This record gives sequence, C-alpha cells and structure tokens, in this order.
Amino acid sequence: MANTREPILKPVTIMSLRPTQMTVGMREVKEKRKRWREHKSARKRAEMLGQHMIPVVLGPDELHYVVDHHHLARALHDEGVKDVLVTVIGDLTMVDRDAFWGVMDNKRWVYPYDAKGERRHFRDLPRSVADLKDDPFRSLAGELRRAGGFAKDTTPFSEFLWADFLRRRVARKLVEVDFGTAMEKGLAAAKSKDAIYLPGWCGPAADD
Repeated sequence: MANTREPILKPVTIMSLRPTQMTVGMREVKEKRKRWREHKSARKRAEMLGQHMIPVVLGPDELHYVVDHHHLARALHDEGVKDVLVTVIGDLTMVDRDAFWGVMDNKRWVYPYDAKGERRHFRDLPRSVADLKDDPFRSLAGELRRAGGFAKDTTPFSEFLWADFLRRRVARKLVEVDFGTAMEKGLAAAKSKDAIYLPGWCGPAADD
C-alpha cells in the first residue's frame, strides 16, 4: 500500500534530500540544534536519529522528497550530521517527471509558498535542505502552537496555514525585534473567530 511506512535502514545523506517546501522557521531550527547538542554521547544521538526518521516520498530517479521534519533535517545538517534514516510514505518512482509535482500537489505532499506567503513555481523549490529560507512567521506559528494557541493537527502543512494567517495580522518587524509582544498579538488573533477556519483552532466556545 502506498502510504505504508517502510523504514529504510540504509542511511541517506542529508544533502541528497529534496525539500517539498521553501521555508522553515529558523528560530525552531536553532531550538532543534540546541536539543541535538544536549545529546553528548554517540549512542544518545544514534537513538535520537532512530526515533526521528525523516518521512519521504520516492520520486523519479529514486530521489527522496522530504514531506515532514524539514526543521529537523536542516538542524542536523547545520550541526554537521551527514546521514539520516528515512521512512518511505509513498512511492512515485513510476510517475513521469513532468507529472510528478502535479501528483505531489494533489496528494498535499508539497507546499510551494515563499517567505511572503506567495505561491511559486515548483521549479523554485530548493534543491537541498541547506537552501531552505527563513520565514519568521513559521517560527511564530510553531511557538504559538506550543503555547496552546492552537492544537496540533494532522492537516498537511497546518502550521504554514497559521503562519500565513499571522502574516496578515502581526508586523514582520515586530516578530523579528520583539518576539514576546508578537506572541501576545498572535495569541489574541489565534483565539479570535477570524481563525475559526484554521486547523487546530481552539478559541473560546461560542456564546449561547
């Protein structure tokens, strides 16, 4: 079955992984790098890698397209890790190259939006995790979820949907220079009825 998770025990080089999104929240990447450094021993680090396999879709030419954990992959790359274990969640090796991204889009396995929240052509997707750009609003959305602003949800790229919502309500400059105040504004926006359509919304109950 295409969606059965099949761990590949052979390590895959991080630099061979192909992203399916254009941005990450660098604030989150830094946090993951910090947690990685807290694992001092090789055994602990190996255990962590075994517990956090990168989910991928196999595409034409057997390339591995990352569909989740981009932040972790970027953090490990920045920490000098060369190889990771991956979990195949879909096999599209039989799909023609010119049809591949259309299939990925249909299955919601790609999110080709830039740091301004604007949709771009699939050819503009970065070719390695090292080329992922920073979107401060993705960091804000991730922190907001951890603070209870919204619930974790299985909707693909749900935190990017929240990032785009916040982009329209909080000034980018504020996110960059005063993250705490940006969080306060973000939390108020997240609890409002304006956000009711978003995945994981957990605003106040409606009045009777």
